[in-house]
Amino acid sequence: MKVQQLVTSLSLVALAGSLGMPAYAQTGDTSQQVIEEVVTVGTRTKARSVTESPVPVDVLNANDLAKSGSSDMLDLLKGSVPSFNVHDQPISDAASMIRPVNMRGLSSDSTLILVNGKRRHRASVIAFQGGGLNDGAQGPDISVIPSIALKQVEVLRDGAAAQYGSDAIAGVMNFVLKDDAEGGSLEVKSGEFFEGDGQTTTMSGNYGMPMTDSGFLNLSFQLKNADDTSRSVQRPDAQEMIDAGNTAIADPAQIWGSPKIEDDLTLFGNFGIDLKDGSEIYAFANYSNRMVDGGFYYRNPNGREGVYTDGDGIRLVGALDGNAASCDAYRTTPVADGSDMVTSGLTADANCFVFNKMIPGGYTPRFVGDITDTSITAGRRGEFTDGFMQGWNYDVSGSVGRNEAQFGLNNTINPSFGPDSKRNFETGAYIQLEKTFNFDVQKQFDSLSLAMGTEWREESFQIIAGEGMSWQVGPLAEQGFNIGSHGFAGFSIDSAGTAERRNYALYVDAENQFTDNLLVSGALRYEDFDTFGDTANYKLAFNWQLTDNVAWRGSHSTGFRAPTMGQASVVNTQTSIVGGQLTQAQTLPAPKLGEAELTPEESVNFATGLVMSAGPVDLTIDAFYIEVEDRIALTDNAAPTDAQRAAMAAAGVPNPELIGQINYFANDFDTETTGVDVVATYGADLFGGTTDFSMAYNWTKTEVKGGDATCGGAFVNNQGEICKAVRLERGLPEHRASFTMAQNWDKLSAFVRANFYGEYVGVHADWFGEQLGSEFTLDMEASYQATESVFLTAGASNLLDEKGGKIDGSIVGAPDNVLGGVYYETSPYGIGGGFYYLKASYEF
Repeated sequence: MKVQQLVTSLSLVALAGSLGMPAYAQTGDTSQQVIEEVVTVGTRTKARSVTESPVPVDVLNANDLAKSGSSDMLDLLKGSVPSFNVHDQPISDAASMIRPVNMRGLSSDSTLILVNGKRRHRASVIAFQGGGLNDGAQGPDISVIPSIALKQVEVLRDGAAAQYGSDAIAGVMNFVLKDDAEGGSLEVKSGEFFEGDGQTTTMSGNYGMPMTDSGFLNLSFQLKNADDTSRSVQRPDAQEMIDAGNTAIADPAQIWGSPKIEDDLTLFGNFGIDLKDGSEIYAFANYSNRMVDGGFYYRNPNGREGVYTDGDGIRLVGALDGNAASCDAYRTTPVADGSDMVTSGLTADANCFVFNKMIPGGYTPRFVGDITDTSITAGRRGEFTDGFMQGWNYDVSGSVGRNEAQFGLNNTINPSFGPDSKRNFETGAYIQLEKTFNFDVQKQFDSLSLAMGTEWREESFQIIAGEGMSWQVGPLAEQGFNIGSHGFAGFSIDSAGTAERRNYALYVDAENQFTDNLLVSGALRYEDFDTFGDTANYKLAFNWQLTDNVAWRGSHSTGFRAPTMGQASVVNTQTSIVGGQLTQAQTLPAPKLGEAELTPEESVNFATGLVMSAGPVDLTIDAFYIEVEDRIALTDNAAPTDAQRAAMAAAGVPNPELIGQINYFANDFDTETTGVDVVATYGADLFGGTTDFSMAYNWTKTEVKGGDATCGGAFVNNQGEICKAVRLERGLPEHRASFTMAQNWDKLSAFVRANFYGEYVGVHADWFGEQLGSEFTLDMEASYQATESVFLTAGASNLLDEKGGKIDGSIVGAPDNVLGGVYYETSPYGIGGGFYYLKASYEF
């Protein structure tokens, strides 16, 4: 059989990652034959089979993709694309609400996301605590896309900035929506972790209807609710106070686990009508909203600086009448049970205030978010039938996408307001708004396909101020009490505003089938931004059919990623661990600190691969190299210099003298990433049915070059944190593999999948970590066709109940009991452990 007739690794990565089943294999139906999968991503000529593509493209069948315990698109993709990774992100500020991802070891904003071939807007959330790998990244929110709305997902694993513009350094993901004009399905899925928490219920549906006799309207919905989880034990400092008699402390005082997700509703619609002149009008849109409620760090009532104690560990006492000296007698080292407050008379003194009176057990803020995502795209495509463009195909479209994150911080205080402080705060919002206009044309000249077009984009990032007390300076600030809602200060009116940027692009793209066996393609793209100037990039690629059973493909390209408007203009205050201590740091735009404006990241990509068949075995090998210069990242927290304080004052930053730690976005360092993907598949008739075996292996290695990230080769930096280079180079397993066996009978199907994760550096509390060994996990699922329309499914993810590396608190430098944590939260397969689920679906 010729290579062009094989379902190769480019599509078979889906097999290894999901069920190990070919996309044509459906539950209860083994009569269908092998079909070629076609893709539109990576080419502007007619859709082609994945084997003919000059670059690796995975085609993930949506039905197979959804066969997992999770309903989150991020987790579905993690199980289907070996070079795609995502962490749970507990206690990670806004990164817990919109989890950042990694493809080919690069940050989440280095992968371009398309829906139906059109650029999707990015999220408003910036991952200030992105597990080291995504610190400061601002990528799209893929989690809002439900699998039930999809026909397939196309994953282009190659640099494509010359074809699609900014953000396509690691590759492109194209989510293709269903376009059925009839029929539909309803699904109900429920499950929980083996630990008995994290109960998750998902209801989803899809319905297609005709629009006139030549069109369709396809509608989908998904509604999900998920309880939070806890993989925690009581902190020793909290237990010490409990043992001493403090009864106001929760158990556990601090929770490591997944946040609570309420009323996660997503609606998607896809529409198209063929007109009488042969053209087509189309549109698609989405609406999504969810509430997220996650945990934060515990504030010790005998130790939290700026709230309960001063910088020397002495009880912080505020004189409500303003005469600080009148309370000097009470400023002593606190004892565990708080009895010193009674014996000294502090408890009865109405003028001298300590937060132990108001919150005697300390407090753990809850970080909450209301995330709303909307978009609409409309356009028309067809062929010019007269004039000088006669015979050219055209596609003209416009898109608007908006993502809003409204933040809140509950169960906290603004310490500077003392006893008058609120406990729950609305801290403000971020809004990302993008508008895009595209005009593309393409024509086939014998063996040559020529395409060209233009794109115009406008991107804005808006900061909306929080309520006054979330950021205002209270009367006790002069006596050493912290300012703003503690843990995540609200955005002040000085921080509020909108930053905008516009750019336009021109491109030309050519593909030529020189012979029956040789395809060569090239692309050239010019973009001009009204903020930092212009850039030009190119790409060359080929697919050469060496024999009937072997094809060689390769590519070389340059690329870029423009700094997001959020990275260029954001103001934020977050809490992190520095040297084992809670520290609040303020993020400011670089120019407000007297630092250089951001410039684009620039990349160079090389890739080559083989597509082979040997009897019943299909094998593909793809290698890649990506060099990225001037990567944008958050700098380490540091005390501002005198020059930076002067710059802040000149820029109108309020109270720069009270800001103890700052960071900012900078073009910080360079990286080189090298990797290989290997996929093998084998199909046979066994056990009275059909059996499919598949194996997928990925090796990815990143090296940091230059910049502050290297820490001089040390494991930790001078603040006691895990060095940024260590986290970038070793925070993900270099080796990932999966082996899948899928079995299909008449009405029953089942699969078992073994996953391997190589060694990696586990990081805890965003600063402490160690080298961890490799691990295996196991997934299983069985599905039964009860009637012609009803399917029943039972399964388990992580059947062996692995929870990641266990934290060794005895290591030198580890905090006591590592703040109540048990497992390194950067585990590549999460810390939740095993998850079992049941699903019922009805098709009509």
